[in-house]
Formats: sequence, structure tokens, C-alpha cells
Amino acid sequence: MSWLPLAGVRVVDFSMFVPGPFASAILADLGAAVIKVEPPRGDPGRAYVPVQFETENRNKRSLSLDLKNKDSGKIVEKLVQQCDVVIEGFRPGVAKRLGIDFNSLRKYKPALVYCSISGYGQTGPWRERPGHDVNYVAAAGALAFPGQWLKPPARSSLPIADMGGGAFAAIGILAALREGKGAYLDISLFETAFFWAAMRHGLDADADPRAHLFPVNDVFETADGKRLTLGILEEHFWENFCRLAPELKQERFATDARRRENGDQLSDILQKIILRKNADEWLKLLNDNDVPVDLCVTPAQAARENPQLLDRKATARGYAGFPVWANGARGGEVRTKTPRMGEHSREILVELGFDDAEIADLVRNGVLVHT
Repeated sequence: MSWLPLAGVRVVDFSMFVPGPFASAILADLGAAVIKVEPPRGDPGRAYVPVQFETENRNKRSLSLDLKNKDSGKIVEKLVQQCDVVIEGFRPGVAKRLGIDFNSLRKYKPALVYCSISGYGQTGPWRERPGHDVNYVAAAGALAFPGQWLKPPARSSLPIADMGGGAFAAIGILAALREGKGAYLDISLFETAFFWAAMRHGLDADADPRAHLFPVNDVFETADGKRLTLGILEEHFWENFCRLAPELKQERFATDARRRENGDQLSDILQKIILRKNADEWLKLLNDNDVPVDLCVTPAQAARENPQLLDRKATARGYAGFPVWANGARGGEVRTKTPRMGEHSREILVELGFDDAEIADLVRNGVLVHT
């Protein structure tokens, strides 16, 4: 049996791109019924980031609705009356102009949990600044420090602020539902990145830019052009590795402090050592000698080939499964694939009490698209 603790929770998601849909994807995986409200041309994420759009909009139904049309209000009212959570991801002020802001909607549902996700938050001098993940991450300090010993800071392939913000939105929503009073949540993607960066690096102006790095806990290229990660932190792992590369048994590398002190030279020597063999040779040798090692692969490769993921059935219907287990079973469930734009518009309106004639009028007046 799947663990679906949010079964019965109803969510209306007006957001687009990544953060809001990622938040509602978490809720949907755990059993919440999510209606994705899309503008007439659809969520731009369908075209901008189609791979992520496909993965983070499973388990949802799509309603295509022109919120700029004044007649959309009657649909929004009934949607909100029957939901528990509303999510929006517009710039501050836009939701109010569309008539879907917190003060407008809580009239229909006093205990509504309403979550606004924006770049910099709903208040402050930066509230209306445009931005995307790379901007938030840079301004928050998350691009000031390197991720590898001998390389400069680089951007991750993952949208850290966008997905982190979506995760914090889901946490806030769950906390508000637990409280049971209704709430207005203001999630800043910039502050999410700042929170993560400060948790990792602190707020000391004189922080060591390499304090979080270790020359033996890094990424190295192999003889066949692949990349391996060594996860050597504890002393016994270092000793195990030195048995395979005895030239490292030098006084200047004898302790963690000395390895860090002489990290540039050590990193260079390690790279030369790893270049002596192909990735498969290193994987067998290091695994046999209890040295933490892994090959850098794509998610597709991991899904097809990693025995741990295969054993734990970490994918379902072409998606990664929810990564939390509960009571011996994987939490969440991939119940439906990502919907076509407006795929469920008629179905949802019928559930809300609209009859065929009313639906036809809404289509004719341009309120509904793709029914």
C-alpha cells in the first residue's frame, strides 16, 4: 500500500515554471488532489523547461482558464470554496490585479492556506525586481564559494532556489494545514537560497572559502575520460586508499589538517593517480578496499543501471518516485501522467456544478480554453 497521508487535501495551483509546480508536485505525490490552473497559452514551462515540466506536473489535473476575463471569477469562487490550499507564483501585485489574491479568496474560504512564491518576497525594496534562479543564488552568496578544491565557483545544473523554494513552500503549507487556522505564506526564492548558503557557510565575513572542501573528497577524471567521486573524509578511508597508492604515505599528508594545508599539491597528485586506470578498474579496486567511490552518471543511467535504485523500485511510470519511505513502503504514488493543457477543464467544471449550457457560454466568451 502506498503512503498517501494528504489524501483528501485539495489544492488549486495558479503558479507556473518551477517553484510553485514543484511544491504542488510534492503535495500531489503524497495524495493531495491538485488542480493546475493554466492561462490560455498554457504554463510557459511547457516550452521553456519541458523535461522538468513533465516530471513535476504528474498527479495533477489541468484547467485552462483566462483569469483576465472577468467571467472567470465565478469559476475561481467555486474552486476556492472546495479547496484547502491555493498556490500562486506571480510578481507581487499581479495576483491582486487578477482577483486571486489572499484577501479576495479568503472571503470564499476563511480557513484557506494561501501560498505566494516570488523571487524576492512580497515586501522590501527588491519585491518587484525581475529574476530567475541564477540571480537569486548569486545574490544570496551561493556562488561565492567553489564546489571543488582546484576549481572556481560554478553554477549547479539544479535550480537550487527554485526547487528549494518549492520545497519550503510545501513545508510551510503542511505546517499551516496542521495548525488548521488558515494562513498567508510569503515564500522568497532569494531568501531560500540565502538560508541554504548561510546554513552551509555561516555569516562570518572572513569565512574560509575552502572550509567546506576536502582535497580527497572531490571529483577526478579517469583514464577513459569518465569522472569518479572520492568520498574520503575519515582517517580509515584515507589509510585504505594509501594502501592502493603508497606514494601518498608522506608526512605532508599524514593528517587531515596537513592534507588541507597541502591541498593544492595533494589534489594534483590524486588526479594523476586516478588517470592511471579506467573508471571500471577504479570502481572495483576501491569498492573491494572499502573506499567511498561513485561514478558520475546521468539520472537516466542511474535509473537503468544502479542496483540500489532498482532494488528499492525508485522509479514508476517513467518518473522518479517520492524519496521518503514510511512504514516499510515508499511514500507517495505516481497515479497519473502529466496532463495536456486544459485536459480536465470540462470534468472539473462539472464537478463544480456547471451544466453543459454554462460551460458552452464560458467557452464562447473565452473564459475557458481547451475543453
